[in-house]
Amino acid sequence: MSHPRRELDQVIHSPVRFSIVATLLPLEQAEFGYVRDTVEVSDSSLSQHVTTLERAGYLKVDKARAGRRAKTWLSLTPEGRRAFRRHMEVLNRIAAAGADGAAAAGGDAASG
Repeated sequence: MSHPRRELDQVIHSPVRFSIVATLLPLEQAEFGYVRDTVEVSDSSLSQHVTTLERAGYLKVDKARAGRRAKTWLSLTPEGRRAFRRHMEVLNRIAAAGADGAAAAGGDAASG
């Protein structure tokens, strides 16, 4: 029997990328600055993680001009939404198995 952690999506599992995808999940799209401020990372850090998510096919980047300024808009692709939901299902299975194991061990499985 294989532990479910092997099913975790390694692209999404990074805490920053997980936070980016979680931020975008309920939204159709969000401006780069909004995601940066919400996730509390620098422009360069967000840019690197966005590139990783985009290469995986999980995120779409659109650039548009707003007056004299360029705006960058981020949105999840359908595959990105599916991948996040699968990742969450695996995390929930791992958490549930831990809770079930603790109950089967008599409550506090760590005490001996």
